[in-house]
Amino acid sequence: MTQVSLAAAQDVFNQSPPFEDVNLFAQDRPLADAVAANGGADAAGDLTAFGKHWGSAAMIERGRLANENTPKLKTFDARGFRRDQVEFHPAYHELMAHSAHAGIHNSTWTATGEAAGGASEVERGARLFIVAQVESGHLCPITMTRAAVGALGVDPALKARLMPVISTRSYDPDFVPWWTKRGMTIGMGMTERQGGTDVRANITRAVRDGDAYRITGHKWFMSAPMCDAFLVLAQAEGGLTCFFMPRFAPDGSVNGIRFQRLKEKLGNRSNASSEVEFHNAYALRLGEEGRGVRTIIEMVSLTRQDCALSSAGLMRSGLAHAINHTRHRSVFQKHLADQPLMKAVLADMALHVEASTALVMRLCRAFDRTPLDRTEAAYMRLLTPVIKYWICKSAPGFLYEAMECLGGNGYIEEGILARHYREAPVNAIWEGSGNVMCLDVLRALSREPDGTEIVLKHLNETTDGLPGAAEAIAGVVKALRQPDAERTARIAVEKLAQIAAAAALQEVHPKHADLFAATRLQHEHAPLYGSANLSDADARGLLERALV
Repeated sequence: MTQVSLAAAQDVFNQSPPFEDVNLFAQDRPLADAVAANGGADAAGDLTAFGKHWGSAAMIERGRLANENTPKLKTFDARGFRRDQVEFHPAYHELMAHSAHAGIHNSTWTATGEAAGGASEVERGARLFIVAQVESGHLCPITMTRAAVGALGVDPALKARLMPVISTRSYDPDFVPWWTKRGMTIGMGMTERQGGTDVRANITRAVRDGDAYRITGHKWFMSAPMCDAFLVLAQAEGGLTCFFMPRFAPDGSVNGIRFQRLKEKLGNRSNASSEVEFHNAYALRLGEEGRGVRTIIEMVSLTRQDCALSSAGLMRSGLAHAINHTRHRSVFQKHLADQPLMKAVLADMALHVEASTALVMRLCRAFDRTPLDRTEAAYMRLLTPVIKYWICKSAPGFLYEAMECLGGNGYIEEGILARHYREAPVNAIWEGSGNVMCLDVLRALSREPDGTEIVLKHLNETTDGLPGAAEAIAGVVKALRQPDAERTARIAVEKLAQIAAAAALQEVHPKHADLFAATRLQHEHAPLYGSANLSDADARGLLERALV
């Protein structure tokens, strides 16, 4: 009988190498080109170093550990005193420290809380896009801290007290009052059990107590409960109002913030989300009574931007892992990446990611230039919900396709794609679901018709000559202006996003903008990837750019 040695049975071959110790910026030509096209060319050197650092095996391992060792709620200390602390694995704190050191939580603000100007949004957006490919969960408190500064603008005195701590690049996880710390993070509590998105249905009450307020009630979702302070909505005498609620009261005692439990979530596992009750909790009013939604919307616009950036980063990671695997895995005497069907799928996916990358960087440029440019301000207001809608809702299906490119290896928990797949839906839900985004677009159309005309004119000019663009714009205008526009708003908003993506890509890589327009605007793209019927030369060009 023929003997087969155990050593031979255990030989491992025809496996792709781990996608680690890579440069997540230098090897991503679409990102590098989009950053340069939107004003960030001078940051290429810093971003190259950043991409190498975050693409290292050590950072990728930290991402794995932070997700496999999920946060735990410690309600009481050993002596029975109420503490409501959240305990994390050291890898989570290391990720937070690296992101804070890079300024992802504050680099778009000056030390006094004013907009930093230049290409700060584009440069920061590229960093967040890169970090999302490694570990997305810890970005929740990072992005909320950055966004909270926008809402703090309604109270210059409070902002002046907070900015010296927010503006440092130190991460300080100690459970102590914010004014004693080297750096701080800010979370958010808006939704309640009975209302969800309809925050005007909130029943949490705020009662004046001298210069402060005392808040009693609950939040069904309190994001990032380990933060040093929160922006929360509560009903004051004058109506729904925004408040700044620190973890510690001014006398140094633990504030009346009682976490009931941490949510068990599909994904986003490294990050803690909680249910909370407020027991006479100390808070300061932020903005006028009754204007809570208007105050907090300054924060929401910025967090929506980050939802789109994060989802685009997740898709980029899915594509990179798929290409890496198929370039090394052989089937039927050829590498998978060279098989016609697989090449068609990968190239179609690469085209989607390249357009998405150009679009989120273009949105960051609008945030950079809004204070000085009327067109950019209109672009930012109208297209932020449009871009969040399309990119965030694209990500789950895209990542499923990326997993399939790896076969069974894509489905197992040892790989990163299963985590990306679970992570992807949160960005479409957080800060407004798809329907909410569409309703926001319709509101913008009715409230700011002049701004809408400016944006449509800009898109029409930027896409001039692209296949199907003029007809697509005309179709969107007609759909959004009909009396029952809400009924078909999803179709119109998706198409508007694709038009904006073609326009953004036209400024980065005109040839691929033409391909994107031809396969998404001129012809209706099939719901599954691989049906764009790209030529072999076009497919090769897309894939060579996608992963250098």
